[in-house]
Amino acid sequence: MKIIQPREGETFDIELEESLLSKNRELADNNRKILDENEIIAIDVMGSIGSGKTSLIKNLIKGLKAGHRIGVIAGDLTTEIDAERLREGSTQVLQVNTGKECHLDANLIKRALENIKLKEIDILFIENVGNLICPAEFPLGAHKRLVVISVTEGPYMVVKHPFIFREADIVVINKIDLQVQMGVSAAKLKEDVLKINKKAKVVLTNCVTGEGVKEIIKCMNFQ
Repeated sequence: MKIIQPREGETFDIELEESLLSKNRELADNNRKILDENEIIAIDVMGSIGSGKTSLIKNLIKGLKAGHRIGVIAGDLTTEIDAERLREGSTQVLQVNTGKECHLDANLIKRALENIKLKEIDILFIENVGNLICPAEFPLGAHKRLVVISVTEGPYMVVKHPFIFREADIVVINKIDLQVQMGVSAAKLKEDVLKINKKAKVVLTNCVTGEGVKEIIKCMNFQ
């Protein structure tokens, strides 16, 4: 089978120009300064639709609720479904709808931060739009990048989408209770992640039972 690839020095940045990416990085740096000034730890939570991002954040909020004030920025194309699911247990939840855009960007987070009472939160979860491709190009200013995948997405999700894992601090492999039914090995997915990013902390989870959530909290140095 013939595979067409870019020639050396050739780019296919049809939608994303370097000037746009550079401006996003500048805004992301400014967002980080705002977060640091307010002593807020921010986590960019990325992953495919249905991987379990919202359920994971709900579990993290439950595990952290006793000692922390938590805020959430919920990104999605439309609706407030995820934001409504996250309101219980959070001090503040703000919905950001991107319309046709397949990711959050630093400018949207800048606007979101202007509408959050920053002095009233310690930890900010940013739930990115469900996508394993676009969010990798757009840092938001968060202190940590967390990627969620699940065994229900098949055995090749990591090797087919390597770029998002290269900058991940933590990779969560979710729905491990369904490994047998799906014929997918969580251990093999973990192996694939570590081949791409040896520094990533990989945690296996079941968000129905809460398995693995304490380990994520430990990895994030929240306590």
